[in-house]
Amino acid sequence: MVRSVRQRPVTGSDEDPRVVRLRTAVSRLRRELAAHPSEFPDRGIAEDELAALAAMALSGRPEPPRLRRSLLLIAGAIGSVSALSPGLTQVRDAVELFGPPARGRG
Repeated sequence: MVRSVRQRPVTGSDEDPRVVRLRTAVSRLRRELAAHPSEFPDRGIAEDELAALAAMALSGRPEPPRLRRSLLLIAGAIGSVSALSPGLTQVRDAVELFGPPARGRG
């Protein structure tokens, strides 16, 4: 059964549904990137940042500024690879669940 992100966790589970969605999205994009046949210059950056996002999701308490930084690096690294666009969108949507970006100074 698929649950909405806004629904409460399953009884007996204190896991944040936003974290579950982030973990799922990151896992999907990591698999898609691993299966992608082409090499591109910033692939290693994308892999490293996806690993960082996965670690944050496993901790259960991701830091929104760090999530956004990783998302920007991943988008910059794989943004032109159209086959990975749906997975990247899913990761972006999961990161956005943690709130809007902080406003810059000035």
